[in-house]
Order: sequence, then C-alpha cells, then structure tokens
Amino acid sequence: MLRPIATALPLGFLALGVATLSFAAVQLRWIPPTEGHTVALGVLVLTVPLQLLAAVMSFLARDPVAATGMGILSGTWAAACLATLTSAPGAASDGLGVILLCSAACLLVPATAARAKVVPMAVILLSATRFAVTGVAELEGGRGWMEAAGWVGVVLAVHSLCAALALELEGSESRTVLPLGRRGAAARAVAGDWASQVAGVEHEPGVRQQL
Repeated sequence: MLRPIATALPLGFLALGVATLSFAAVQLRWIPPTEGHTVALGVLVLTVPLQLLAAVMSFLARDPVAATGMGILSGTWAAACLATLTSAPGAASDGLGVILLCSAACLLVPATAARAKVVPMAVILLSATRFAVTGVAELEGGRGWMEAAGWVGVVLAVHSLCAALALELEGSESRTVLPLGRRGAAARAVAGDWASQVAGVEHEPGVRQQL
C-alpha cells in the first residue's frame, strides 16, 4: 500500500527562508546584535521543528534527497541557535564555525543527488554556501565575511521563497505553473503514468529486506 501525502518541501523551504533572513538581519546589522538571542529563540521554535517534520514526511514520501537535506538543515539551525543563545551578543565561535563547515560539506551529498530537480538543488547548494561562508566568518571573525554571509542568506531566502511558491502551486493545481527545472526521473514523477510511479518499488528501502 502506498499512502498519498502532500509534498513537505514548501514547508521546509519557507521555514528555511525565515531562519536565513532572520539571521541575515543580525549579520548585516539591520537590527542590533543584542536581538540575536531573540532571533535564535524564534528560529529554534519555528524553523527547527518544521524542517524536522519536513524531513520525516519526505522519508515517508520515499524521497531520501529531500529528507536528508531537510534533516541536515534542521540540525544545523538548531546548533546555530543554541550556540547563539549561549554566547554573548555578536560573539564569534570557532566551534560553531567548524560545525557549519561540516554541515556545508554534508549538504553537497543531497545537492548532488537532486540534480534532476534544478530549483530545489539550487536551494540546497545555496544553503551549503550560506553555512560555509558563515563558518568562515565564525572562524575568521572578520566583519567582511559576516556581511558576505548575511547577503548570501538574503539571496537564499528569496530563492527558497520562490521555490516554495513553485512547489505549492504545482501541488495545488496538479501541474507545473512556475518552472522547477525537473528532468529525467523528476519529470516522470509529475508527468508519468501510474505504472511509472510504482516501477521498481519492490527494491526500495522499507520494502526490500535490507537497507
């Protein structure tokens, strides 16, 4: 039995937009550094659980790429929030920098696997870039790197919002409204017939005897 469920990517991408733009506002000094704790608390309460939910639902939808990406994003934002909450306003952290660089490297795995869906792949790649630049800023401690991380965060927010809109319209109207760059298996997943959707399902994790 296959259980039809809605795509979890719009939820994950919108939560990502909130997190990256909120932290960018602190990094670019649009709001005082003392507001960093409020931003971190808000992201911890809003973005982290929503992206974790998106990861779980993506596993249930048999989409390991989306699930892995959302899971890494959820954990990384949680780490950034906790580090911010336990540090002085505006303080850099070498430990957080290392974690962000490691997370950026990990995100390259789902980004590479998502090459059949250009727009979601770009969101994951931009997320990896955002974490990498922020990681360097935390390690190097320079104002220039922090501002660069903030602007990458703004670009990521815009792109994630556009991707969420495209996916939401596709889901609500059962057709492609805004381009998502689907090709190959990703295109067949939307335009293919029923037989193409279940072909080879007996070999997928959860069905076969071993992962």
